[in-house]
Amino acid sequence: MKKVELLAPAKDLNKALIALRYGADAVYVGGLEYSLRSRASNFSLQDIKTLVDFAHYYRKKVYVTVNMVFHDDDLKGIEDYIKTLEMMRVDALIIESLALMALIKKIAPKLECHLSTQLSTTNSLACEELTKWGADRIVLAREVDMLSIEVIAQRVKVPLEVFIHGGMCANYSGRCTLSNRMTNRDANRGGCAHSCRWNYDVYKGKERVSLKELPFTMSSFDLRATPFIERMIKAGVASLKIEGRMKSDHYIAQVTRTYRKMIDEVEMGNHLDESRIAYYNSELDKAENRPSSTGFLALEKTSELFGAKQSFVKHEYVAMVKDFDLSCGYALVEVRNKFAKGDVLEVFGPDLNNERFVVEKMYDEDGQEIEVANRPKALLKIKLPFLVKPYYMMRKVF
Repeated sequence: MKKVELLAPAKDLNKALIALRYGADAVYVGGLEYSLRSRASNFSLQDIKTLVDFAHYYRKKVYVTVNMVFHDDDLKGIEDYIKTLEMMRVDALIIESLALMALIKKIAPKLECHLSTQLSTTNSLACEELTKWGADRIVLAREVDMLSIEVIAQRVKVPLEVFIHGGMCANYSGRCTLSNRMTNRDANRGGCAHSCRWNYDVYKGKERVSLKELPFTMSSFDLRATPFIERMIKAGVASLKIEGRMKSDHYIAQVTRTYRKMIDEVEMGNHLDESRIAYYNSELDKAENRPSSTGFLALEKTSELFGAKQSFVKHEYVAMVKDFDLSCGYALVEVRNKFAKGDVLEVFGPDLNNERFVVEKMYDEDGQEIEVANRPKALLKIKLPFLVKPYYMMRKVF
């Protein structure tokens, strides 16, 4: 059984470093241009270089998305950009254009080409043909079920990448024009406004139609593939991919950490039975605010994928650990959300599994004892009954 890659998303350099620290084998990021998530693409070239150096030091990888649907006016500067990424030793580009792949192979042959889910690759014949054209990896369409993944993995030699967690789309493989029509923002050129997630009232003429649950939404449930992780690994899938370049530090850390543990269990020879899957689902619940499903992996009725609404947040990320003074047991933390003396907080980290404590004493930067922490980015000292390390996170338990 080959070792599988855990691939995590990152909006910016800080989130990328968190993903790697919390167990990702690789991260995918977008530059300031040419990315399908332009609002999530905050990586300057210097940031990409810093990330690559950090990742390679720890024998991990960096992939850059160049996956927008290109029009002629988008092509300006693309050759110089590709050559620069190769010079920086980026490991691969995630692309949706076969023409762009031909260009990359010609001018930057050291860069791998990973073909995006936007190509809607759903069968082994397509995988074999794309391999002939130069694909180094294929990201299967999210509409492929688990049995088909196993069949494709058995028939083809090209490494396969499969989405296991995060947002889905109301249209096939994300090729949607709702945002274009409703907000004049091109979803396939990096500007998706997520119009499918808005709430809508349904009318027949001037009369609102009575539905069981109003208002109506086209939004799909988020993907959560926990029941299928073991099968994917045993099938030989090369990379398990988390979606979420717009997500928070806490989401990236918690989701990456949870799947890291699942993968490690399977690779150690353990079977993920229902109780273990239930445990990992409870861990993922701590980062979610939307309902989820197994998507197309097992679902027979695609109509059951839609109608997702916001769900109750069970945990709230409140602070990031910056340092710990072993001599006195105080942690220096950076505030992210409001918490107060007497609150129960849960601490977790890459090597710490959910330790809880009651906030008893905390002091501001001037050494004054305070009752409430309510200034984001403020530095506080908090008394802790156990050891913590930088980049550990604290969340409030409701």
